[in-house]
Amino acid sequence: MKVCLLGLGYVGLPTAVVLANNGMYVHGVDTNPLLIEKINAGEFTSTEPDLDLSVLSAVKSGNLEVSQSPVSAEVFIVAVPTPVLPDKSGADLSSVEVACKSLAGHLKSGNLIILESTVPVGTIDLMAEWISDVRPDLGFSNASENPLKSDRIYLAHCPERVFPGRIMYELLENDRTVGGIDVQSAQRASEFYSSFVNGKITLTNARTAELSKLVENAYRDVNIAFANEISIICDDLNVDVWDLIDLVNQHPRVQVLSPGAGVGGHCVAVDPWFIVASAPDRSKLVRTSREVNDSKPNYVIQSIRSIAGNSEKLVIACLGITFKPDVEDLRGSPALYIVETLAEEANYEILVVEPNLTELPEPLSQLSNIRLVGLPQALEQAKLLVLLVNHQLFYSIDQKQLVGKSIIDTCGVWRDTPTRCL
Repeated sequence: MKVCLLGLGYVGLPTAVVLANNGMYVHGVDTNPLLIEKINAGEFTSTEPDLDLSVLSAVKSGNLEVSQSPVSAEVFIVAVPTPVLPDKSGADLSSVEVACKSLAGHLKSGNLIILESTVPVGTIDLMAEWISDVRPDLGFSNASENPLKSDRIYLAHCPERVFPGRIMYELLENDRTVGGIDVQSAQRASEFYSSFVNGKITLTNARTAELSKLVENAYRDVNIAFANEISIICDDLNVDVWDLIDLVNQHPRVQVLSPGAGVGGHCVAVDPWFIVASAPDRSKLVRTSREVNDSKPNYVIQSIRSIAGNSEKLVIACLGITFKPDVEDLRGSPALYIVETLAEEANYEILVVEPNLTELPEPLSQLSNIRLVGLPQALEQAKLLVLLVNHQLFYSIDQKQLVGKSIIDTCGVWRDTPTRCL
C-alpha cells in the first residue's frame, strides 16, 4: 500500500514511521526543507523515545522518503497544524485547506483521505468542498447529491490521541475513533487502521469524531481548572493545597487533579476554544475553565513579584520551561510564558534550569539578563527558586540545599520544605 502523508510534525512523522515500518510505502510531505534534508539523510534526532532510530530504520528500508510535494497514493493522511486563532474565535484551518488543494490533483477513484489533525466540527465537510473546487469531476463515496459522478473517493476523520514521551507506543496500542463523511468512508478508514493498530477501532460519523477529540481535552481542561482555582484559594487562605488534595481524595468518589503553573501543549490548552467558537452561548463552563487556566501563569508571576519586591538584580532560578515533565516540547508552555515575562523585568537576573534543552529558545537567548545553567549553579546562586515543571531531576534535590532561600513550588515537589505552593 502506498500512503502520502502531509505534515511531518509531532504526530505526522511518527505516524509515517509506524506505517513504513509496518510494510507500507510512505511518501511524507512537509514545508520545512531542513527537516526534509535531515530525514532523507538519516540525521533526524529527537528526544521522543524510539523515534529517531525508527526514522533511520524506515529511511534505510526504502519505505519512507520525504519531499515538499505530494504524490499519487492509495491513502492520503493530513496531519498539519491547526492552531487556535489569536482572538480564540476558532481554528486556523489554512494549512488543512492548502493540503487538500495540493493533494487534489493526485486523487484517483477509490482513494481514501484521512484527516488526523484536531479540528472544529464541520471541517470534514469543508475539506470536501475544497477538494471539489479543484476536482469537480470527483464525488464522495455515496455522493447522493450527484449520483452521476462515477469517480468516488473516501473521506474520514481519525483524531490522534498520543501523549508526548509515549507516541511510538500509543500510535499502535491506543483505541481509535474513526468518523466518515459517510458510512463507506468510515469502513474504509477502519480497514486501514486495523492493519497496524492493536487498539479498538470505533466507527461513527465525521461530526461526532471531530467533537469527540475536543470533548476529551475539554474534560481534562475543566478538571485541571478546578484544581488550579482551588490552589489559588488555598494560597489566599494559607492552606497547603497538596495536603488538602490528599485529604479530599480519600473520599471514594473524589479525585481532584494536581494544580500547576497553568496548562500548555498543543491540545488541552487549544481544543476547548474550538468548542466555544462553535457554540459560544452553550459553552459557559468550557470557556470559564480556559480562562481560569490561562490566568494561572499570571498569578504565579504576581506571586514572584510580591516576594521579590524591589530587590535590585535579584537572582531568580526558574526550574523547567517545557509544557510538561521530561520532554523538550515548548508549545504553549505556561512555564515559558512566566520566564519570558519575568525576563522583561530589568532588575531580575534569571537562571533557567531545563535539562531537556541545550540552549534557550529565542527571544530568551537574545536577552542579557537570562542564562541556561545547570542545577548546581542555580541552587548555589539563586535567592528565589521557582519550580515550574516537575522534571524527574528536581525530585533528586537535597532539600537541605533549599534552606535560607525563598521558594515557590507550583508542582508540589518540595512538600517537606516551607514553600509557597501555587
